[in-house]
Amino acid sequence: MSVEITHIRLSGGSGHEHIVSYRWRNPNDGNTGTSDKPTMVAWVDEPANHAYVGSGSGRAEAGVVRPQSGQPYLRTYADGQWNNNLLSLPHF
Repeated sequence: MSVEITHIRLSGGSGHEHIVSYRWRNPNDGNTGTSDKPTMVAWVDEPANHAYVGSGSGRAEAGVVRPQSGQPYLRTYADGQWNNNLLSLPHF
């Protein structure tokens, strides 16, 4: 299953590690929802699940970053590089 991440909520800073929840939309059935960071990270970790930001040529897949210290978090990856697409999303 794939979902498009459409909004983020930050707490305690402005970096990817400070995203505490994600609002998403399933493009196949139109369902929407909100997931906290641990839930979304675990969901993306499942091989059958994919999360992304944007569409068409601007689409960037989300992957899990596992820092040496701290909790895992999501970040988008496109054209062979980690990027800031998630931080560019509207906040809720």
